[in-house]
Amino acid sequence: MLADMAHISGLVAADVIPSPFDYADVVTTTTHKSLRGPCGAMIFFRKGLKEINKQGQEVMHDYEDKINQAVFPGLQGGPHNHKIVDLAVALKQAITPEYKAYQEQVLTNCSKFAQTLMEKGYELVSGGTANHLVLVNLKNKGIDGSRVEKVLESVHIAANKNTVPGDVSAMVPGGIRMGTPALTSRGFVEEDFAKVAYFFDAAIKLALKIKAETKGPANQETSFDYKKSCFIFFPVMIVVIACTMETLCLIVSADKVDLRFPSRCPIVGPTEKPAQELNEKWEVPQRTLQRASWRRKSDGM
Repeated sequence: MLADMAHISGLVAADVIPSPFDYADVVTTTTHKSLRGPCGAMIFFRKGLKEINKQGQEVMHDYEDKINQAVFPGLQGGPHNHKIVDLAVALKQAITPEYKAYQEQVLTNCSKFAQTLMEKGYELVSGGTANHLVLVNLKNKGIDGSRVEKVLESVHIAANKNTVPGDVSAMVPGGIRMGTPALTSRGFVEEDFAKVAYFFDAAIKLALKIKAETKGPANQETSFDYKKSCFIFFPVMIVVIACTMETLCLIVSADKVDLRFPSRCPIVGPTEKPAQELNEKWEVPQRTLQRASWRRKSDGM
């Protein structure tokens, strides 16, 4: 049996969801999704004794040579040593208590995100979430994932269109998929994801407005018309460089909301600020340290 855990490998590493290793003979994963490592992949396989046959002879697992030879020289060339070191650092992080706390926060945030979306009338495939992802079925909103993805992309919100049950086209699917690991790394907690759900709802309203405006005399629109209108319907979108989620909120809603919260959660990593302002080379959101201290400031991990 082969199990691919590319999307959930970080959660598996932190032991916050069940592991496939108890059941699978081969496990594959990418390393740059929830595991939060460099772009790459890993293959795990069983070694050693497989069984004792009817003749009383030991039968060994034979995956090692087949997989190793398929990878090199079959598919890959020389090793990228810098990527190997990057992965080693990520795997070292994955065995720390701080990393487990981070992944627990990922799940908590996603649960809150899903709950808030459902309270706003959105239908989630499977009726909720048990991991770091939500898959929203947009059919009852009269819009598709392709158009919503384009609006979100226009305002610098990363999401991707996704098929849902009943779809016949992967190019214009009925769903949109979002996850919580990246924003959790920036220090977002439950109340922040309630606001993220608000921005998503605002994007849906904007997508519907653009869709209505781009219908011609025959009440038809083309994908090109829609994509073009994402940039000309509200020209302010193309000149916003900073946190455009704030702009999206201002465009489509008069509701009062704290628009400064993204700036309180800086991107983790090197910044252009002087070292004395950061106290160290690596800046860590203080709320992350308080709620789920997963990053070691002492060694830059």
